[in-house]
Amino acid sequence: MTTATPEAEAASETHTPITVTLKILRFNPEVDEEPHWESYDVPAQPTDRVLNLLFHVKDYLDGTFAFRRSCAHGVCGSDAMQINGINRLACKVLLKDLLEKNGKRTEITIAPIKGLTTLKDLYVDMDPFFEAYRAIKPYLITYGNEPTRERIQSQADRDRFDDTTKCILCACCTSSCPVYWNDGSYFGPAAIVNAHRFIFDSRDDGAEERLDILNDGEGVWRCRTTFNCTDACPRGIQVTKAIQEVKRALLFKRV
Repeated sequence: MTTATPEAEAASETHTPITVTLKILRFNPEVDEEPHWESYDVPAQPTDRVLNLLFHVKDYLDGTFAFRRSCAHGVCGSDAMQINGINRLACKVLLKDLLEKNGKRTEITIAPIKGLTTLKDLYVDMDPFFEAYRAIKPYLITYGNEPTRERIQSQADRDRFDDTTKCILCACCTSSCPVYWNDGSYFGPAAIVNAHRFIFDSRDDGAEERLDILNDGEGVWRCRTTFNCTDACPRGIQVTKAIQEVKRALLFKRV
């Protein structure tokens, strides 16, 4: 008689099918006056991602359910949403990290990110977010004659903005900011992060223009340093630190 090893038993347990309840904040502007919660029991594996569970709801339980997704691998940032009250990417959250202990039925709450108008279910209007992004001129600005070869940069110069190049524009940071919730005119953390990426780029000549933009009443001075943005970023960007560096560049008039 063969006895299963502890490793085999653990693997078997990991793949044991379970049922979890998804409690989703639904809203259809054609029939609903207000958003409301609906619950769905979904069969799943502990190794499933939350995105897999959402697909099950849409494919097998309610085809009218709407949510945004694209690459499903944490690169495009399309599936940002509140999962148990925290901004996350559904494609990067594993069910096993949300399971209740002691055999209790797991209930996961899913809601759209805050601060942006909900168009339907988890689908929000991203236009204000991208308007703020475009306003900070997120591209290389140079003056003078074009160089005859590539623009050389030292590793130390690159390191100054390397962290902020990782932004995928998912809006997790901006939509976790209490200031942004209360007043959508604030540029928000993501726009400032992407401004930082060029302000501290030694090849760029547009730092002063961007700093003038962010010195506006809706710019970096609205930040209250709550660190929500840093905690929410799925790429681990030190968002609050980047905002503070932009503030210092404004205060001391140097990059």
